[in-house]
Amino acid sequence: MRRVAFLFVLAVFAPSLVLAWLAVSSLRDQQYVLERQLALVYQGLADRMTREAEDYLAERQREFAARVETLLDGSTPGELAVRFDDAIRKQWPFADVGFTVQLPGTILSPAQSGRPEARKFWIANSGFLANREPAAVFWNPPRSYPNVGQAGEHPANPAQSQAGPGPQQFSPATTAFENAGGQAGNALLQNNYGQSGRPIPRTVNPLQQQTAVIPNLAPDAEPASKIAATETEFRQLVGDAKQGSLARFIDNQLKLMFWYRPPRDPQLVFGVQLLLPRLVAELRPVIRVGSTLREEICVALLDEAARPVTVSHPDFQPASWRRPFVATEFGEALPHWEMAVYLLDPRKLGQSARTLALTVGLLVALLVLAIGVGGWLIVADLRRHLTLARQKTDFVSNVSHELKTPLTSIRMFSELLAEGRVTDAARQQQYLQIITAEAGRLTRLINNVLDFSRPDRGEKKYHFAQCDLASVVNETVATYRPHLEPAGFTLALEVPPTPAFVNGDRDALAQVLVNLLSNAEKYSGERKEIRVEVRPSAKSPGNLDVRILDRGCGVPAGAREKIFEQFYRAHDSLSSGIQGSGLGLTLARQIARAHGGDVTCEPRDDGGSCFILRVPVRVAEAISETKPSVTK
Repeated sequence: MRRVAFLFVLAVFAPSLVLAWLAVSSLRDQQYVLERQLALVYQGLADRMTREAEDYLAERQREFAARVETLLDGSTPGELAVRFDDAIRKQWPFADVGFTVQLPGTILSPAQSGRPEARKFWIANSGFLANREPAAVFWNPPRSYPNVGQAGEHPANPAQSQAGPGPQQFSPATTAFENAGGQAGNALLQNNYGQSGRPIPRTVNPLQQQTAVIPNLAPDAEPASKIAATETEFRQLVGDAKQGSLARFIDNQLKLMFWYRPPRDPQLVFGVQLLLPRLVAELRPVIRVGSTLREEICVALLDEAARPVTVSHPDFQPASWRRPFVATEFGEALPHWEMAVYLLDPRKLGQSARTLALTVGLLVALLVLAIGVGGWLIVADLRRHLTLARQKTDFVSNVSHELKTPLTSIRMFSELLAEGRVTDAARQQQYLQIITAEAGRLTRLINNVLDFSRPDRGEKKYHFAQCDLASVVNETVATYRPHLEPAGFTLALEVPPTPAFVNGDRDALAQVLVNLLSNAEKYSGERKEIRVEVRPSAKSPGNLDVRILDRGCGVPAGAREKIFEQFYRAHDSLSSGIQGSGLGLTLARQIARAHGGDVTCEPRDDGGSCFILRVPVRVAEAISETKPSVTK
């Protein structure tokens, strides 16, 4: 036993403790793990809102093209080109200044001497639109543009999904731009870097930003922006595309422009500088947080200076707008603008990490406890099997003794009769009765052993049918009475006068009664009184009780359930002289439970025991409430 316990501790419990220690040691990283998990969730939210905002801008770009076509339906392109500023502002609420440019470099609208907004626009953009000087712009290129150094190839560009149907071919001017302005093309293709090859710092530094992923960037440097300005002329930017957008910073203010080339006059480019405040106001519905996250995070749209343009929680004030939890940059349409996510209560993250660590710690402790309890159950089961093995050994000894005693009596008295030593007829009859009784006892012992093993092998079968339990009790007692009365027993029987029908196997129920009567006989002691009663159950309505009462030594209080276990005996047969195998009561309970009932034991008043066979009643008229008859 000790060896098995030692092997269990060495093979199961010790490795479990090592794994538990490793699990507990990993709890220190729970806050980092939780931060990474939340970062993935909130980064996905920021990315989704950014895509929705970009889709909204793309929809406004298509809307602008549709408004231009509507205006062209009412006039010729030349007429519209001159008055386009006034016309587009009346037709489209997002327009700040409308402009028209002929690709060779002539600005048709707005007029240089027009309203103040038009004059400001002319001063800031005339050189760029007239192709007299390049300007630093952020632009959405058409769906296909030339690879640097590979003229004529036009790979698809997913950044510009609304540039018109199908790939667009570039004009010779664009090819010249490819050859002469390769530096600008490289700046577009390598958009994490500026023209000088140095990274452009982002306006915000998200807590989850990994600066080490940027090549040749010091770990303590600011994170680089995804986009960079490109020095180019307007004609080179337009190429053969039908529409597009560009952004410029003029006096440190972002200016967003849409342009469109009508198919009926491709040399004309109609454009508009947008009212950015109006556009941002329309973007506010995009900056929304679901009810499940509203108590956790705040989402803000930040401009190029990391100033909040619109916020999901107007009263929220972080320690620094430049330090969001996660952030997503916009594309060239809103350069250096970002969708940022802030934790409303950053301390809650640490609390959540501690709660998670505590939960995992308790789970580890629970698992270790479960392993310990499981190990204890295994050891207890092993002890039970060892006890059972000892009981089986005792059973063999008991059965050997039980078989030897009746066989000795049968052999002795049969030899006396066979050799003619007994001539008295009365004594001959007495010896024959003894032989018959011992043969019956030997038969019951063998049947008990055989019947006990059959249910375990699935061989025991019962033939259920409606039978009169009172009749079964009467017949069994009448059969067993000749065995008890010569030994000085007083046997009383009390059964109802009417049939007590149950659904059961008649022979099996009789065997239960024989086992209980035999048990009462063996443990009766000096007061040889046995009483059998059949009556309705007072504790379990709808059942019949067959009570076998004796005046024997009784059953110890702690053994009233154990006596129904296999091979268990409250009084050892070899030391007490009480015969038995320890299987009679076990078999009796098995049969009773197969009938839907049970066999229990209770102490009897004034000494002795009361064994109760309880069987369910199957027919309503099973028992009459009349006074039962008593037979002695």
